[in-house]
Amino acid sequence: MFDIGVNLTSSQFAKDVTQVVERARMAGVTGMLITGTSVQESVAARLLARQQHGYCWSTAGVHPHHASSWNAEVAQQIRQLALQPEVVAIGECGLDFNRNFSTPAEQEVAFSAQLALAAELNMPVFLHCREAHARFAALLAPWLDKLPAAVVHCFTGTAEELAGCLALGLSIGITGWVCDERRGLELRALLPQIPVERLLLETDAPYLLPRDLQPKPASRRNEPCFLPHIVRQVAAWRQEDPEWLGRKTDENARRLFRLV
Repeated sequence: MFDIGVNLTSSQFAKDVTQVVERARMAGVTGMLITGTSVQESVAARLLARQQHGYCWSTAGVHPHHASSWNAEVAQQIRQLALQPEVVAIGECGLDFNRNFSTPAEQEVAFSAQLALAAELNMPVFLHCREAHARFAALLAPWLDKLPAAVVHCFTGTAEELAGCLALGLSIGITGWVCDERRGLELRALLPQIPVERLLLETDAPYLLPRDLQPKPASRRNEPCFLPHIVRQVAAWRQEDPEWLGRKTDENARRLFRLV
């Protein structure tokens, strides 16, 4: 089972990142993709991936929250990172109209520029979309025939938005959000609608600790070692065998990100 979204560069992991990776290995996690959300985080993610060669890989990109930082220098730095062997996708990039830490206009500029870069370099994209589906789809659609693959990371949208993403040919990243009885029930009900070859699983650690873990961890920090719990829960709600689903989603990740 492969965790496609781990924020290992988070300060929450600063003191024990090596042990976090080891716990993931012991839990049966077979690989991880470390998320880059800014130039600084993308550099750090790549270094961590290099330290865990053959087990971790990374993305390089600018999250919509940081889109106001996008300029020619940032674009060149992301390009240089993307040429490194540990970096297997452009992103996390997209639109987030929920918080608007960067203006919608700034987000659209940074998103479009990163789609163009991914197309030029023939790289997959690791996407973020929150409360921005219509504009997200409009900006993304013209690029899809120029991109090798695209995954919507941490999908939490509606039935209509899921249908739209699937119609565009996107893969869907599912987190422990579906384990939350307060806000994850709608998405949980949609899980069987995702074709298995388009399904990817992730923790988004240290965020989104599954609320139904038993016994409850002493810390609220999520870790990639909890991915097996998400696999089991998603498999149960899809009425599939968890070991089979873990293997399938691992295969999907390795195919999408072209890992060897």
